[in-house]
Amino acid sequence: MSLTTDSPAGADAPALPDGIRRLWARQLAHYPGTGPRQLYLAITVIAAIFLYYALYVQGAVATQIITAFDFSFTAFVFVSVIGNAVGAGASLFAGLADRWGRANLVVGGLLLVALIALFGLPHAPGQAGFTVMYAMLCFVEGIVLVATPALVRDFSPQVGRGVAMGFWTLGPVLGSLTVTMVSSNTLDAHPDWRFQFYVCGVVGLFVFVLAALGLRELTPALRDQLMVSLRDRALVEARAAGLDPEQAGRESWRRVLRFDVLGPAFAISMFLLLYYILVGFAVVYFATVYGYPEARANALANWYWISNAIALVVAGVLSDRLRVRKPFMVLGMVVSLVGNILFALAATEPDTGYYTLAVYFVLSASGSGIAYVAWMASFTETVERHSPAATATGLALWGWTLRLVVSAALIIFTFVLPATSVLVDQGARVEHIVAEHPAEVAVLSAVDPAASATLARDPRDVGALSTALGQVAAQQGASPAEAEAVSTAVRERSRELAAAQAIAPPTLAALQQNPRDLAAAGSAIGDISRELAVDQPTAVRLLTSLADPEVKSDLALVQRYGGVLTEAEAAIAPDDLAYLSEHGSDVAKAQEDNPGQWQNWWWVCVAGQVVFLPFVFVMAGRWSPRRAREDERAHEAMVERELAALHSGTAVDRAGGPGTSPATATAPHRSEGTVSEGTAEN
Repeated sequence: MSLTTDSPAGADAPALPDGIRRLWARQLAHYPGTGPRQLYLAITVIAAIFLYYALYVQGAVATQIITAFDFSFTAFVFVSVIGNAVGAGASLFAGLADRWGRANLVVGGLLLVALIALFGLPHAPGQAGFTVMYAMLCFVEGIVLVATPALVRDFSPQVGRGVAMGFWTLGPVLGSLTVTMVSSNTLDAHPDWRFQFYVCGVVGLFVFVLAALGLRELTPALRDQLMVSLRDRALVEARAAGLDPEQAGRESWRRVLRFDVLGPAFAISMFLLLYYILVGFAVVYFATVYGYPEARANALANWYWISNAIALVVAGVLSDRLRVRKPFMVLGMVVSLVGNILFALAATEPDTGYYTLAVYFVLSASGSGIAYVAWMASFTETVERHSPAATATGLALWGWTLRLVVSAALIIFTFVLPATSVLVDQGARVEHIVAEHPAEVAVLSAVDPAASATLARDPRDVGALSTALGQVAAQQGASPAEAEAVSTAVRERSRELAAAQAIAPPTLAALQQNPRDLAAAGSAIGDISRELAVDQPTAVRLLTSLADPEVKSDLALVQRYGGVLTEAEAAIAPDDLAYLSEHGSDVAKAQEDNPGQWQNWWWVCVAGQVVFLPFVFVMAGRWSPRRAREDERAHEAMVERELAALHSGTAVDRAGGPGTSPATATAPHRSEGTVSEGTAEN
């Protein structure tokens, strides 16, 4: 996982504690050889992959969790806000890993996360219980996800740091990929959302056992030093004999509270905004904008994660080979920016094809991977520039900043996308009603919401009925002239229509069959007089007018489309009809507004990537591969001088002249001309 060299004799077998003490006494007294070192790095990467898998698994079944616990979309987003805020505090706490060590934090954290995924989250008693469980998971991960990159840094010299960080940054990517691969291949056979957490928990237990048996770390005296290449190993071990870890780690917070540490930490947090939204809400986005089911949305996301994973490793290798980080950060930002702009433009084009979106994902993810792996390598080197002993402290500041930015972004996210909240909260039930009664809903949807609401309060409102029946006629295919005739008939024949509605249906049917039926006529006059509160002569005139051919023609037209509206309302259950009346128009408007609101958010993410650029210039590292190699050769010469001085029993300073005592020479210091140096412009 990084460049290899021949190891000094006997260095490949560092002393380890025997028996059960190996389960917690994990410190190595000597820097490990290539094989063991790569094993420790591999276990660390596997641990990171699982931890991100556990953190992201809820995103794959977000719509089901929302339904199962009756979350509103906004409330569900705030579950992530709370989790990230708790994780931010845990990341700062993880700065103590410089004092307490890293490996045991990772091993213990793996066990806790596995148990939360296996038992806690899938069996949460309700909204509050689920939120608490998720916050606990985020707290543990906030600690462990600072300890894991610190371990990677410890076991990877600067020459080879790019490859090592490339593999570590596979953690979030392969964690996301694991989520989408498992869910897209199992949701059809196991549709219950809890199954995804069961799989995650079982995987976590296996990873915990692997880490408990195999993960080790360096002693503070070894890890608190700057190591540029594996050729430094003999010097690092010689220095460690006289290094006081307590002294080296003292005031570590003060040493890394610098602009070139905090600024880049903020910049990468802004750069990754799109990534974090995709992790949590890709399924929601593709479901509400493109109508994709969960399995298809997760399958599309696989294009992003796979491309990102490949880019991370390739860019890490090339960055190490060329000995530079900054050019890769700029190149990656530009490529990612192109993909993200195209992806944002597609948000308002619902006919954009699946594979077109996949191409945009490949561009965005590849560029993001190139920039991120170079940034991680450069960030650890920037922290080392101030104090190699404060690595975990610097990473804690990064983790804290990242989670605070994500928390703030998620809060803003809920205000930028109110339409998504409506679609997630009410859209599913509205869609279910529409699916069961498509023709009837089409009739009801044609009616103006204001007219529909008025008729719900007063079915005899002439203005609302005139508007509604004209719209129903148009929906049923009537010509504009006929639709207008229906509306006019309702207005002009309102008295006659009211009279016809006042007559009991059996009586009206009897009169239509035999207009001379005196008994039926008497009953009809009584119905009209009673229902309309008019005297008998007026009731007689109204009944007589119903026999007029023009009135009969107009009322037949009204009755035709009024019957369509009545049948549509009668076909839908009353509670569904009430729900549709209350939320149908809001859902329809949200469906119209939703793509544009998502597009606005993607533009925010694009702006976040632009913010990243200026902070590249304050970080450690050269722009020119030639100058970087000159720095490396100068460092190697310094190492040779110090080793020669140690072997001869004297010390020389880094300029080659007489130095201080060997004990003083072992203190960690900033080595001139190393790969982490060279911030001057070329």
